[in-house]
Amino acid sequence: MTLPWKTVLPPVAFGIGGLVLWQLLTVAAGVPSFLLPAPTAIATEFTENFDRIADAATATGTNALIGLLIGAVLGIVAAMLAVRFHLVDGLLSPLAAAAAAVPIVALAPLLNSMYSTTTDTPRRMVVTIVVFFPMFVSTARGLRQVPQVHTDLMTSYAAGGWQVTRTVRLPAALPYLFTGLRIAAPGAVIAAIIAEYFGGLQNGLGSRITSAAANTAYPRAWAYVVGAMLVGLLFLAAVLLLEQLTRRPRTTLWRSR
Repeated sequence: MTLPWKTVLPPVAFGIGGLVLWQLLTVAAGVPSFLLPAPTAIATEFTENFDRIADAATATGTNALIGLLIGAVLGIVAAMLAVRFHLVDGLLSPLAAAAAAVPIVALAPLLNSMYSTTTDTPRRMVVTIVVFFPMFVSTARGLRQVPQVHTDLMTSYAAGGWQVTRTVRLPAALPYLFTGLRIAAPGAVIAAIIAEYFGGLQNGLGSRITSAAANTAYPRAWAYVVGAMLVGLLFLAAVLLLEQLTRRPRTTLWRSR
């Protein structure tokens, strides 16, 4: 398998060029660190505080992962119920849209006041709510895209509604499901970080960014931001890898035929 250099090289070259330009502008123009630290200063803080950044990234990543898994499972199950029963669809669709319309900056303090701030429960609940909507919408759309002839064929074989959903609708909805996951995975990290801005345990990336900025340690704050970016990219890469693994057996089976 050869690397698609024409696809990889342009963004890599653009990123390197952007960093070089960033460094030149901050040094030549003498931009203060509170406005924009130089990339070299951020890299120095990142290496010197790597252990602390790793610990904070682990705490934030754990909350994001748990919320992502719970929200994804709830979204998929809710979509299956909504497609199966029209009454459930009429109830869940408005509720999912309403949950998506609630801003995190309003939801996080509310959950912190409702639950103990000495646990990660409020943050995981915020992530779950944020993840639920894209997973519900994407999966429900994919479940409805199955051609009618396929469901009619299964019905002629005396298959029940749940059998049709499990054997026909759900496999056909996988591309839509992973589309929702590609949106929800980085969103879960963002939601976990924002939820940390509103009190609670001071062990995550969001609280460390706030603390470093409050102490005017701006390069260190940007180093924690870099850590947050890496966690988000790791989540997205995991989703893309999982998507490729689910596609490979179907591709192999098709070629064998």
